[in-house]
Amino acid sequence: MSRTVTVGLDGSPQSLAAARWAGREAWSRRLPLRLVCALDWHSFTYAPLTGTDTVTRWARRMPHEAEARLRRDHPDLRIINEQVTREPVTSLLAAAEDAELLVLGSRGLSRVTGFLVGSVALSVMARAELPLVLVRADEAAEKERRRDSAAIASRTAACRDVVLGLDLRRPADPVIEFAFDAAARRKAALRVLHGWSRPSPYGYTAPFDAEPAVQNASELRDVLRPWREKFPDVEVRERSVIGSAAGHLVDASADAALVVVGRFTHGPWPGPRIGPVTHAVLHHSAAPVAVITHD
Repeated sequence: MSRTVTVGLDGSPQSLAAARWAGREAWSRRLPLRLVCALDWHSFTYAPLTGTDTVTRWARRMPHEAEARLRRDHPDLRIINEQVTREPVTSLLAAAEDAELLVLGSRGLSRVTGFLVGSVALSVMARAELPLVLVRADEAAEKERRRDSAAIASRTAACRDVVLGLDLRRPADPVIEFAFDAAARRKAALRVLHGWSRPSPYGYTAPFDAEPAVQNASELRDVLRPWREKFPDVEVRERSVIGSAAGHLVDASADAALVVVGRFTHGPWPGPRIGPVTHAVLHHSAAPVAVITHD
């Protein structure tokens, strides 16, 4: 099977928002869109509560209605509609084996509280090796959907920036490349944020020493230089900021098209893990979040 952009669909507003986002992404990548829908996910909480037969019919009809809406926005997009009977984590991981990108919905709470990341998304994220994007569904996302629909019609609307959280201790190429590629395809600027802490035996009352800040800024430029050369059309704005990058990334997400962060797969502890910065961004970002695994 050819590579696809794959999205999990269960009829919830967040999964439908994820499907719309995945449709735009598949169109921009010139890849097929694969809708993966399992009949027993969440017992279809969003189905009409008028009897088992009606729920079953709705469960079978819903993916086709979602496909029809996507075809209206992207008439030339190839869509693969797949219904499976296995539980969602197993189904999505199996589908991800042939995917270039996996997209899931995440319940949006508000601009302050951000995402509510469910157990399915976290379980898939902990085990998936491919890039995974979480898309929230709320009033802001619906406004963005309408704006993007207009942009699809005109093909001329400018896109908001892509934001990259970069750890200079482990500047992983897959994370950086994904962010540059996302910005290039959107014809958007790329904002790169690196957070660092100033070691001082005197605590926060010590006089500020500009040397570490200059050094961090220089290292950031050095890391990004080959990527600027590879993507010469991408406008890059980098910042080296004091403190954890998490808060700065969450703030930047307020007017971002996408936030890109990494997930370190091999550490001193056994089993999969999500770092504190990625964890914070997942729960508080106002924009879709792409999580890219790296060694």
